[in-house]
Amino acid sequence: MFFHDDVVRSLQFPSCTLQSLLTPGEVEELLSLIRGEDPASPSSGSQASTRALYSLDERRRRRMQSNRESARRSRWRKKKHLENLTSQVNRLKTENRELKNQLGFTLHQHVIVSLENAQLRSESEFLMSRLSHLYRALDTTLSP
Repeated sequence: MFFHDDVVRSLQFPSCTLQSLLTPGEVEELLSLIRGEDPASPSSGSQASTRALYSLDERRRRRMQSNRESARRSRWRKKKHLENLTSQVNRLKTENRELKNQLGFTLHQHVIVSLENAQLRSESEFLMSRLSHLYRALDTTLSP
């Protein structure tokens, strides 16, 4: 939908004007978009071409600034990610060391318990053998 110049001029904005919010070049670009004109077309002679060059330079400058900001944010995210990974590596190394210590302690306890168990089995066999001898001796003394 295309607007005529008089309709565009009659637009009212609350408590501010377009000129106070935008640069003159941006106002011209917006008005040309509303009118349905191509702001880059050199239809109005050298003024339009100057405006188009200004607009292209401005766009290029803004794009470069946007790209710089995007690259800065990307570097910051990469740095934070690397810091998080480094922190995670350190935490996992500490956890690994603690688990190795626990494993060593558990293996040591296993060896001690195994030796005690072997000693108790040996003692149990000895006592069973002795009890068996006592039963035989008791049986021979009680039998006529």
